[in-house]
Amino acid sequence: CGAVIAVEIEKAGIPTAQVATMTPVAVMVGSNRIIPGFGIVHPVGNADLDLNAERVLRRAIVKEAYKALQTELTEQKLFLRLT
Repeated sequence: CGAVIAVEIEKAGIPTAQVATMTPVAVMVGSNRIIPGFGIVHPVGNADLDLNAERVLRRAIVKEAYKALQTELTEQKLFLRLT
């Protein structure tokens, strides 16, 4: 599970941002910076969208992940994407 990997990397002192399609699992396992993905099959995109709309969605998810990585945390945080 990606959340377990993220937790172990964080223990080594490396910040992680997890794009999670199963957000409750990431929260339960203890991932620190969680960004909700779009869906299990396409966590960082949506194949049902036209090309331009999907690029906008992908960019929003990745930007939120970068923002999460730059955020100092004292506890677990769920970052929300706007699209």
